[in-house]
Amino acid sequence: MLVNGCKKDSPAPENPEPNPPTTGNELVYPKKEMRAVWLTTAWGLDWPQEDYNVASQKQQYIQYLDKFKQLNINAIFFQVKPMGDAFYNSPYEPWSVAITGVRGKDPGYNVLKFLIDEAHARDIEFHAWMNPYRIATRASTGTAYPPLHSSVKPEWVVSHEKIQIYNPAVPEVRQRLADIVKDIITKYDVDGILFDDYFYPDPSTAGQMVSDQTDFQQYGSGYSSIQDFRRANVNKTIEAVHDAILATKPAVVFSISPTPNQNYNYNTLYADVTKWCQEGWLDMVMPQLYQEIGNQSNDFQSNLSWWSQYNYKAALMIAYGYYKFGDPAASSAFQSTAELEKQFNLTRKNKKVVGNALYSAKYIMLNNIGITDKLATIFNTPSVIPFLGRAIAPAPAEASNVRIENGLLKWSTSGNVRSVVYYFSDLKKEGQVYALTKENSISVNTPGYYSVSTLNVDNQESKPSGAIEKK
Repeated sequence: MLVNGCKKDSPAPENPEPNPPTTGNELVYPKKEMRAVWLTTAWGLDWPQEDYNVASQKQQYIQYLDKFKQLNINAIFFQVKPMGDAFYNSPYEPWSVAITGVRGKDPGYNVLKFLIDEAHARDIEFHAWMNPYRIATRASTGTAYPPLHSSVKPEWVVSHEKIQIYNPAVPEVRQRLADIVKDIITKYDVDGILFDDYFYPDPSTAGQMVSDQTDFQQYGSGYSSIQDFRRANVNKTIEAVHDAILATKPAVVFSISPTPNQNYNYNTLYADVTKWCQEGWLDMVMPQLYQEIGNQSNDFQSNLSWWSQYNYKAALMIAYGYYKFGDPAASSAFQSTAELEKQFNLTRKNKKVVGNALYSAKYIMLNNIGITDKLATIFNTPSVIPFLGRAIAPAPAEASNVRIENGLLKWSTSGNVRSVVYYFSDLKKEGQVYALTKENSISVNTPGYYSVSTLNVDNQESKPSGAIEKK
C-alpha cells in the first residue's frame, strides 16, 4: 500500500503562487492554464498504433492535433525516446521499432520535424517526453534483448530479468543522457523536455535484479549507504540535464512526472524529486494523480495537497488518469464523467497548479462514457499557457491603439508576438479568453468588454489594454 509521506526534516516551503491570474485596470483576468495530453509511442500505444504507412501515420497524427485544437488543448507531451530508441535520426540510439516495425530502420521522412511543425502550426506546444534509463523490456529471460546501438558500451548497461537499463551509477551514462538531451534541443524546436517516472527499476516488476554492489564499491566512496549512493546517481543525472539545457537552449522547459508517492519515489526508484524542486533543477513537476478522490490508499485530493506543499521552486502541474474513465476494471468513480469535473474543480481552485495533462491521447478519441464530451465543457474557452521557464526572448510590447470599428476589434503590435483577446460580460466578473491570434483584428459580435495583451515565444505576457466596450 502506498502511503503519502515526506522526510520529517523537510520544511514547508514559502513559495508564492508561480502564475497568479493577471489583474489590471480593475479587471479580473482568468487563471492561466497549460492543457496537455500525453502521446505514448512505447509499443505504438497512441501513435502510430502499428500503422507503418507514412501517409496514414501523418494523417493519424493530424487527426489527433485537430481534435486537440478543437478542445482548446494547448500542449502535448510526445514520447520521442520510449525504449532506448528515438523518433528522430539520433547518433546515440536507433530509430524506434514503433515507426516502421523494424528497430533501427529509417522511416524515410523527418518524423520529429513533422510532428513539431504540425503542432506549432496549431499553436500547440511540443514537449519531448523521454524515458531516461529504459533501453528494453521483456517477459522473461527466454527472450533476448535487442542488440545495443553501436555507440553504447556494454559496461554502461544493466540487463535485469525483465528490463534493460542504462546503469545510473556510471558517470559516462550521466554524460550520455545529458548529451542526448543536448542533441535533440539543438536540432529541433521543442518547447520542453519531460522525463517520466522510471529511474532505478522497481524490483516488484523488474524480476530478478542484477546486484549493484560492485558499482557501490567502485563509485560509492563517501556515501554512508547504497541507498544514498543510488539517489545521488540520479540526482547527478537530473542536474546534468538541467545544466545542459541552460547551456544550450535555456528557453526549453525541463519537467519531470513522478509517481504521486514520494516515499515510493525516494525509497524504491531512488528519485529524490523534492530535492530537484528545491534545487531549481526542474522548471515544472507533474505528479501522476491517477486515482480517484477518496481512494483509501492513494487519494487524489491528499496527493494534490501534498504536492502543493512540496513543489518548492518548480511550477506544479497535475497528470490525470483519463484512460480509466469507462474502463470496467476501474473503480466506480471512473464510471462517471463527474469524477473528472470534480478533480478539475480541485486543481483549478489550487493556487499552485498551473496546468494539467491527460493520459493518454487515444482515449481522447475514444470518448468512453462521453468523457471527451465532458472535457469539452471543462475546456470550453481557450487558455493561455503560463510562463514556466526562463525569460530569454525580449519582453512583449503592449498592444496599442485598441479599438472597435465596424464590428472588428483592432489593435497594433510589434515584434514576434501573439495576441490574447479577453472578453468580459461584466466589468465586475472574471473574464475569459476570447481568442489567441497572430492577427491584429478579430470579429466581435457579443456585447460586453474586450481587452488585448501580447505574448512572446516564452509565454511572457504584456500588461493588458484597458477595456473597450462593444455595445
